[in-house]
Amino acid sequence: MKKIALTGNIGCGKSTVAKLFRELGAYTVDADRIIRSFYKKGHPVYEKVLREFGKEILDKEGNIDRKKLAQIVFHDREKLIKLEEITHKALYEELEKIYKTLPEDAIVFVEATLLIEKGTYKNYDRTVVVYAPYEVCKERALKRGMSEEDFERRWQNQMDIEEKVKFADFVIDNSDGLERTKKQVEEVFQKIKEEA
Repeated sequence: MKKIALTGNIGCGKSTVAKLFRELGAYTVDADRIIRSFYKKGHPVYEKVLREFGKEILDKEGNIDRKKLAQIVFHDREKLIKLEEITHKALYEELEKIYKTLPEDAIVFVEATLLIEKGTYKNYDRTVVVYAPYEVCKERALKRGMSEEDFERRWQNQMDIEEKVKFADFVIDNSDGLERTKKQVEEVFQKIKEEA
């Protein structure tokens, strides 16, 4: 099994690229989606986060409100570290379970934003960085309904994209239309498949 880190900054198009890899026959796992599932009532991680941060992070249905939680952790480094300790441990356990369900010869892309910042990209066979410049990422994020303040806060919490590409085995430039991106994805996938 080949495990590939698929990363990039907010708004760069990681999910689009993951979908293109999936269409070529790869398996993809969205780490952020897994973490979001932890915040539903009844999940063991939900209980740990609630104990740590208190009931004020809940929404009307009793689920963890990610915006309220983000407000707390983005203003308090210690709390951010604590939250990541809780969620990342659970994420790695979940990923191991997923790997066990896949064929031995699978190529699996794990899509996550902070793989390079956290150093966890080293746990993968290859690292693919999806690139788009700041202005393009910002425009996409705002179009999706994110507030400018939220975008800026998240962008500041990530390594500069120009720096991030230095860690990549492969860079996919997703700033200039789907057809060009698709061609790059096909080339990268072919190279990964050919590697022993």
